[in-house]
Amino acid sequence: MKKSLLIIVLVLLADQALKIWVKTHMVLGDSIRMAGDWFYIAFVENNGMAFGIELGGEYGKLLLSSFRIIVVGVMTYYFFRELRKKALHPGLETAFALILAGAIGNIIDCMVYGLVFSDSMVQVATLFPEGGGYGTFLHGLVVDMFYFPLIESDFPEWLPIWGGEHFIFFSPVFNLADAAISTGVGVFILYQKHFFKEKS
Repeated sequence: MKKSLLIIVLVLLADQALKIWVKTHMVLGDSIRMAGDWFYIAFVENNGMAFGIELGGEYGKLLLSSFRIIVVGVMTYYFFRELRKKALHPGLETAFALILAGAIGNIIDCMVYGLVFSDSMVQVATLFPEGGGYGTFLHGLVVDMFYFPLIESDFPEWLPIWGGEHFIFFSPVFNLADAAISTGVGVFILYQKHFFKEKS
C-alpha cells in the first residue's frame, strides 16, 4: 500500500506543480520549444476528456465532471479494498495507482481551477484573483501542455481522399495526468495475462 500511495502522491504533486506553473507563467496558446521541432510546452485548456476530447455544453461539462468523480470514487474503494486483502499483483497495483493518480489529477482541475484561477485568454492567470475565478465548481478547464509533433508533412498527391493534405503525426496536447493514465492502461494491456494467471 505504501508504494501505491507514494506513486499517487508523486504523480499528483508533479502534475499539479506543472499545471500551476503553466497557468501562472503562460498565456493560453503560448508555446515554448524544448527540443528541436518535435517537443514543445504548449499551453491549451480543454473541458473534456484526455487528449482534448470534449463533451459539449455547460451540462455536458457538469455531467462529465460528476461522472469522473463517481468513477474515481468507485475505483479508489475497489483499489484500496484489494490492497488491504493483498489480492493484487505488484505490477497491477502499479498500473492501477498510475491510472488513479492521473484521473484524480484531472478531476482537481475540473473541480477547483475555475474557482481559484483567473482566465488565461489574454493574460497570465492569477491564482486566487480578487473577485473570484473564471468558472464555478466542477466547471474548471483541464490544463494540457505536452506537444510532440514528431512528423509534419504533406500526404502525396496520388493518395486517395487525403492526397496533398497537410498532416502532423501525434498532434494531441496532453498533460502528466493523461500520461500516467495511458502508461497504466498500457501496462495493464501488455501484462494482463501475467497479472491474472492462476497461482500454482
